[in-house]
Amino acid sequence: MRFDIITVLPGLLESPFAHSILQRAQKKDLLEIHVHNLREYANNKHKSVDDYPYGGGSGMVMQIEPFAACIEKLQSEREYDDIIYMTPDGVTLNQQLANELSTVQNIMILCGHYKGIDQRIRDIYVTKEISVGDYVLSGGELPAAIVVDAIARLIPGVLSDETSALSDSFQDGLLDAPLYTRPADWRGHKVPDILLSGHEGKIAAWRDEQQLIRTKERRPDLLND
Repeated sequence: MRFDIITVLPGLLESPFAHSILQRAQKKDLLEIHVHNLREYANNKHKSVDDYPYGGGSGMVMQIEPFAACIEKLQSEREYDDIIYMTPDGVTLNQQLANELSTVQNIMILCGHYKGIDQRIRDIYVTKEISVGDYVLSGGELPAAIVVDAIARLIPGVLSDETSALSDSFQDGLLDAPLYTRPADWRGHKVPDILLSGHEGKIAAWRDEQQLIRTKERRPDLLND
């Protein structure tokens, strides 16, 4: 699977992709992540990619020409299943969407900055608009990293235990059950006896019950959907 990310701040994306699971996935050739500096496609000597908005107002808007040049160059090299724009007014990322996106081959992600990008880029090139929550960040780089991480861990072979992702929160519409490890007794705080019993059927039933209890307490909206 390949991700191409377009940004004015490529340095912001160096660390998230250079460690842990995503680093190992790239080393095993299960995943390619390419970050493209939008300023390289600017058509002026100062390499600026933003300008004042038509109609007035505060802030700056990212111009159409650098984005179009970069997108079209990438499209000339391969076909993309989706071109995603990270924006607070997009559809909220959830596990179902991550599952769907993990089945495709090539994804391009556009990172906005300043006040946002020229609407014509969204109208002409973008196939999906995704938000990571009802809040505003300084740019789309951190949301892009979140999207890549959420998708990549679902690719077969990326996780050492492929069944792990199947038991994550939200995969079955519920939050995960409480988790414990050694020691069994820490300062009088003990692991539930059922988890030490070795009875797989009873443990599975306990986990199912705890998932339901935790979801009712913390995210009852998931049960109402």
